[in-house]
Amino acid sequence: MELGIHVPIFDIDGGTGAIAPELARVGAAAENAGVTWLSFMDHFFQIEPTGRPAESNMLEGYTTLGFLAAHTSTVQLGLLVTGVTYRHPGLLAKIVTTLDVLSQGRAALGIGAAWFEREHLGLGVPYPPIAERFERLEEALQICEQMWDPANNGPFTGKHYQLRETLCAPQPINKPKVLIGGGGERKTLRLVAQYGDACNLFATTPDEVAHKLDVLRGHCDALGRDYDAIRKTVAVHGPSPVPATRDDFVRSMADYAALGVDTAIVMPDDGSPAKWIDSAAPAVKQLAELG
Repeated sequence: MELGIHVPIFDIDGGTGAIAPELARVGAAAENAGVTWLSFMDHFFQIEPTGRPAESNMLEGYTTLGFLAAHTSTVQLGLLVTGVTYRHPGLLAKIVTTLDVLSQGRAALGIGAAWFEREHLGLGVPYPPIAERFERLEEALQICEQMWDPANNGPFTGKHYQLRETLCAPQPINKPKVLIGGGGERKTLRLVAQYGDACNLFATTPDEVAHKLDVLRGHCDALGRDYDAIRKTVAVHGPSPVPATRDDFVRSMADYAALGVDTAIVMPDDGSPAKWIDSAAPAVKQLAELG
């Protein structure tokens, strides 16, 4: 099992002027630790699950990833996850392509149906009903696939999006892997089976994750997709891999590793995320020993 880092908090010790140098240190700390995934949220207001108010600091995700591309050389970079409503899919494909080119082939497309209504309404972003958001998510996945096919610059005609040309030059250095976030059994996991290279589930309990993976396997069987070709990742909210709780963390991850989960994604929760990552580094080797 591998360790990923997801940074959701930008209330950095030292204030706004300290954010950029701290994020540069985050990139160095992640790579020094052997972390394989580094991500941020796709939000513009802070979200309640972090325990902080909406007025807390939040950076735009793809700009932040572009900054990290210049301060890293090995770790995969992505958002966990892009909200499909925030960017036209043709532009999104171009943004992710740009990240891939400038990071020398390390971009991933993490994507989901979006959910934070306050953020949409606050910034004037249309917030369609959930059924439409999933329709848009599927079309966005199809558009990105076409944009990243150098042999197909033709039109795309969908219910919600119409593109006259799907021209994308340059093409990515490495076609970005698509990670679809969420555990919805009827829609989300079906989209993973049909379009995804990876899924991301919450590490609620091993039994619940086992059930979600069984559902995913069923969708793969129905679509003729190789279940084993899809990477399985889980977002872990606790315990954490820092010294005081590291042994508990590794023990809890063993059950997920046994289910075939490839990556545990953990979240620094304070104003010094680079130091937090340094303290979590020994967990990388311990997780690798789980298989």
